[in-house]
Amino acid sequence: MEQPEVLTDLDVASASNTTKSVMKKLPEVTLAFWIMKIAATTLGETAGDLFAQTLKLGYFLTTIALFLVFVVTLVVQLRSSRYNPFFYWTVILSTSMAGTTMSDFMNRDAGAEYLSAGTTRLGWGPQGLGLGYPAGAAVLISVLLAVFAVWKLSGMTFRIRDIVTFRGEALFWSAILVSNTLGTSMGDFLSDSSGLGYAGGALLVTGLLCVLLALTKAPAVPNVLLFWIAFVLTRPLGATAGDFLTKPVAKGGLDLGTAGSSAVLLAVLFALMAYAQVRERRSAAGPEKEEGEREPVSRRAG
Repeated sequence: MEQPEVLTDLDVASASNTTKSVMKKLPEVTLAFWIMKIAATTLGETAGDLFAQTLKLGYFLTTIALFLVFVVTLVVQLRSSRYNPFFYWTVILSTSMAGTTMSDFMNRDAGAEYLSAGTTRLGWGPQGLGLGYPAGAAVLISVLLAVFAVWKLSGMTFRIRDIVTFRGEALFWSAILVSNTLGTSMGDFLSDSSGLGYAGGALLVTGLLCVLLALTKAPAVPNVLLFWIAFVLTRPLGATAGDFLTKPVAKGGLDLGTAGSSAVLLAVLFALMAYAQVRERRSAAGPEKEEGEREPVSRRAG
C-alpha cells in the first residue's frame, strides 16, 4: 500500500489555487505568515510581561486569565467555517501571551534573580514552580511529543491545510500552545542564562531559522519536522526581541517599556491582519471573476 503523503503548511505556499481545501481554516505559509508570527510572538512576550510584571498581577493570576482568553478565542476559531485572519491570529496571539506567563510560572519563583530590587512577591497566589529553564524545557518537550503521538495515533492527517475536523484542529492548537510555551522557555534561557544577551540570542535563532530554510530544499528532511521546529524557534526569537525592546539599557535592552512596546506591536499586528484579510477577500473573489456568475465552491459549501 502506498504510504500517505505527510505535508504541512510549508507546502501550501506552492500549492495551486485549484487544490485548496473547500473548508480552508488555516493560512497559507508565506513570508508574510512568518512576519506575522514573529510580530505576534514578540507582542505575546511584551504583553505577558506587562500584565504579570509591570502591572504586578503575578504569573499565577495572569496565566489563568490569559488561558481563559485563549479558550474564548479558540472557540471562535473552531466555530468559524473558513479561514479568517483576525480569528486565526488572535488565537496565535493568545497562545503567545499565555505561553509567556505559563513558562515563567513553571521556570521561575520568588528568588531575587527573578524579582526587581525590593520586591518580595509578584501578585497573588503561588509565585512559581521554580523548575528552571532546562527542566521546564524538558517537561514541555515531553508534552509536545505526547501531543504529536496522540495526533499520530488518531490517524488524522498532518497535512495541515486539510484539517477540517474539530478533533484535528484541537490537536493542532494544543501543539501550538505547547510549542509557544516551550519557545518562551528557550528564549528566556538564551536571554538570561546563556551569556549571549538579548541581541545575541536573537541572532542565534535567526541563524537557525536560515538553516531550516535551506533544509526545505533537501528532500530527505520531512517538511512536517521543519515546520514545527521553525514554529518553536520563532517563539524564542519573539521572546529575545521582546526582552531587547523592554529591558533596561544596563541589561542590554532598549528600555522602551512593556506598555509602549506592546502598543506599537499591537498596531503592527493589526495592520498585518487587515492586509491579510484584504488578500483573503481578493482570493475568494478570484473564482467569480474567472467563472462569471458562478458562485465560488467555498461559498456554496459554506
